[in-house]
Amino acid sequence: MTAPVLEIDGISKRFGDNLANDGISMALAKGEVVALLGENGAGKTTLMNILFGHYVPDAGSIRIDGVELPTGTPRAAIRAGVGMVHQHFSLAANLTVLENIMTGTEKLWRLRSGTTGARRKLLAISERFGLKVDADARLGDLSVGEQQRVEILKALYNDARILILDEPTAVLTNIEAERLFTTLRDMARQGLSLIFISHKLDEVMAAADRIVVLRGGRMVAERKAADTSKAELAELMIGRRVTRPVREPSAPGAVVLEARNVGVRIGGVERLQNVGFSLHAGEVLGIVGVSGNGQAPLARLLSGTLARTSGDLLLYGQPVGNLSVADVVDAGIGRIPEDRNGEGAIGEMAIWENAVLERLPAYASAGLVDRKAAMAFAGAIIEQFDVRGGNPASRTRLLSGGNMQKLILGRNLSQRPRILIAAQPARGLDEGAVVAVHARILEARKAGTAVLLISEDLDEVISLADRIQAIVGGRLSPPVVAEQADARQLGLMMAGDWDNGSEVAHAV
Repeated sequence: MTAPVLEIDGISKRFGDNLANDGISMALAKGEVVALLGENGAGKTTLMNILFGHYVPDAGSIRIDGVELPTGTPRAAIRAGVGMVHQHFSLAANLTVLENIMTGTEKLWRLRSGTTGARRKLLAISERFGLKVDADARLGDLSVGEQQRVEILKALYNDARILILDEPTAVLTNIEAERLFTTLRDMARQGLSLIFISHKLDEVMAAADRIVVLRGGRMVAERKAADTSKAELAELMIGRRVTRPVREPSAPGAVVLEARNVGVRIGGVERLQNVGFSLHAGEVLGIVGVSGNGQAPLARLLSGTLARTSGDLLLYGQPVGNLSVADVVDAGIGRIPEDRNGEGAIGEMAIWENAVLERLPAYASAGLVDRKAAMAFAGAIIEQFDVRGGNPASRTRLLSGGNMQKLILGRNLSQRPRILIAAQPARGLDEGAVVAVHARILEARKAGTAVLLISEDLDEVISLADRIQAIVGGRLSPPVVAEQADARQLGLMMAGDWDNGSEVAHAV
């Protein structure tokens, strides 16, 4: 390795009882791509937030080009050439691309904004790195992949030489992820140094020159990508050998949830059209599709946060009107929302408060919450679902994304729901957490729970689902038997080729 542009030396950081980073040291060379790999809660994001100045370390130092970097100040990190693209974007949806990129780059007392020069610089950067974007487009009108491109451009606009990406593919489709890593490799060839946080073994092996593995806040291994394997990395990351659970054959029960020609209109636009499906007790029905084709409205409709505008919905054989959240909970329907931060949990609340939030009457008497019982329930979830990084009284926002997901899963499955609506249940999770989530879903299926699994991960759906339907433009394909489906055929269905392209048997 050439002389390092970045040296991290003995960084430690503690949050209360949680030792997030424990004496971590690593380096980064010019033009190198390093993957920071680890389980959810292993300390990856904490380490990068220290590098970018969001946190002050308890011990250790950081040097850029041999010069020590002041800690706890993002402005110093930016001036030193460090840029960071966060997992949850920090952009303003109502501003244009150019306005977002310029925000924070000009002095407040400047009489005129340097829009012309900024536009010229943005165009030069976008052409150099192949990050095409419309400078005048409103950010809220862009796809998630395009918004991420804007985040990267903003870092490059600030003259970043070291770029940190936190779970860069967590909200991207497979195609968008492939394009991103092609771009990142091109950027590295032009001299940019990159660290990307991930838990996805395929992308780590494909994109990184070198891989640093964290476990429990410690650096446990360092490997060249060419000298390791996914199996070795998984074992290093988790500390044991893991295998994904296998769905066993079973006979489904009665239909518990049925949609007939359901439509949903939002803002005058049809988001769901003539949607039809039947969900049986003791089965997993998988819904696959490219992001933005109606998955989110379907999940919200069935979770009680969105009303249908046409069609019929039958619950346990009985027609029902538009469901409220209270109706859904009372009907024994568990919900794992796609957006765990926005819809699944309230970050400023304690873990125990989020654990009982949907079922407060069961933990209250005379208008007062039985805190002891609620704390005990939250403690049981933490233990049974391996929620790491906090205790029942901890703020939920201190949990990593994966551990927050396990909290939400535990809150629902511990109630033994009759129906489970699971939207992207393993998105953003490490391999160990994926195994745990999949095992819990299959356990619920075996116990008779009817599971509607909405996912963009074809491998996940093929491995868990009994039957599969594709959603395209707010419409659902006919169901197919999972055992007779493969990724190619499902890909054709996701493109809208339901009749000619699919060779799998249709299931009733």
